[in-house]
This record gives sequence, structure tokens and C-alpha cells, in this order.
Amino acid sequence: QVHLVESGGGLVRPGGSLRLSCAASGDIVVLNIVGWYRQAPGKQRELVARITNIGTNYSDSVNGRFFISRDNAAKMVFLQMNSVKPEDTAVYYCYVNSYTWSTGSRDYWGQGTQVTVSS
Repeated sequence: QVHLVESGGGLVRPGGSLRLSCAASGDIVVLNIVGWYRQAPGKQRELVARITNIGTNYSDSVNGRFFISRDNAAKMVFLQMNSVKPEDTAVYYCYVNSYTWSTGSRDYWGQGTQVTVSS
């Protein structure tokens, strides 16, 4: 099993910056894919950014403003959010596809952290 805990959410003014963190724990052998998704009220959950074995992907709406990174040794995933806009307001979820000895490769989700962009 893998447990994900997000932190760093909160209230930020338009144009400001915020950094989200996600800590992974458990009997992790390898983190195959790591990423961030978000869900705004009344909308479906959508991809924000992810790192795969092939490369890094960003949604068009955040490309150039948000930056995803990972620390493999610490089993951490980060999302640096710059030049935020009110439409970035959502619950942000950490996602990993991880291989563990007990369950093989599976998808795991964090509990989410609220980001609110407002003046």
C-alpha cells in the first residue's frame, strides 16, 4: 500500500505563487508516474501536470505557469504554481502509479488540498 499526503494549499492572491508538496510512504519499490490533478466545484477532475518515463506533461491552462518536480530519494512530488489565476481555484490531488511488492503496479491518490485564488 502507498499513502500520499499533500500540503501547501491555501489562499493566494491573483498573480501570486504557491508550492504544493506530496509525500509518499509505504512499501514502495518504484514510483512509475507522478502527477497532480485538480477538481473545481461542479467540474470533472482534470490533469494539471505529470511526470512519466517518457517526459513531463502540462495542461494547456497551466503550461508556462506551473512546474512539477520530484525527489525520488525522498519520495516527494512538488507543484510550483506561479502567476495564479482565479480559475486555478480547485482541490488539488496528488497522484502516483507505484509498484509495491504486495500489490504490484497500482494508482494511488492523496486526500486533496484546497487552493483558493482570490483578492
